[in-house]
Amino acid sequence: MIDNTRGILAMSAAVLVFILNDALIKLAAETVPSVQAIGVRGLFATLWCGLALLATGAWRRLGDARHPAVMLRGGLEAVAAIVYLIALFHIPFAIATAVNLSTPLILTVLAVLILKEQVRWRRWSAVLAGFAGVLLVIQPRPGDIDVWAWVALAATVVGAFRDIVARWLPPAVPTLVVSFTTAIVVAVVGCGWALAEGWQPIDNRGLAYIVASSLLLAAGYQFLVVALRSGGELSVIGAFRYAAILWALLLGWAVWGEVPNALAFAGIAVIVGSGLYILHRERVRR
Repeated sequence: MIDNTRGILAMSAAVLVFILNDALIKLAAETVPSVQAIGVRGLFATLWCGLALLATGAWRRLGDARHPAVMLRGGLEAVAAIVYLIALFHIPFAIATAVNLSTPLILTVLAVLILKEQVRWRRWSAVLAGFAGVLLVIQPRPGDIDVWAWVALAATVVGAFRDIVARWLPPAVPTLVVSFTTAIVVAVVGCGWALAEGWQPIDNRGLAYIVASSLLLAAGYQFLVVALRSGGELSVIGAFRYAAILWALLLGWAVWGEVPNALAFAGIAVIVGSGLYILHRERVRR
């Protein structure tokens, strides 16, 4: 019998720290240019992952970072993180999180196109319903389209490609090497972009938010990869990703006073329900 406990605990921890990380970096962006905040956070995350590599001895396997799948995943993670966080700075916290939770829907489509998986009508129906939920959350209106919500969706698509690439990671590559590679790519891209735009001074408050966010980010990378490589059923473990929306709603209300309207709440429910059904069908299929 497969034991999902380790994967469930790791995914639950990853969800919580990623949401707290997003909240802190959004607070930092109130006083620091957004891309610069992302780049500096990446620098600190690289530092924490580097220290962990030294402490565990995994630095001896840094050569594995040259594997094409590891490098490609790091690049996609950098693009997904930067684009998503820029969108997050412009739209309500829960809305961005809800759009990001459409990842399993997009993964289903990519699994057909890239991995040549067979998907039957039940899962296709869930995908269509899920995207209808995304539209309820984004609520596009003629002449009044929130571009940033669509930007968040674009970041989610890139993130889904990243998750597809994760399936090609060699089992022998240490989790910390994957985390370190991802963090350093985000740091290089974010800081390079910020330097091109013109570096701005960072006050103590903004720096404190960024440092705390980077610690959570480094921990989140680790928890997520541990969850995905735990050997448990991904359809069960993945269901715990949806706890993110509860944390996002709570933080959005408590910190920024954000409360989604009725249509957005309905869309969130449809996205979560569709995602859980897809995970259920995946379990049944296996």
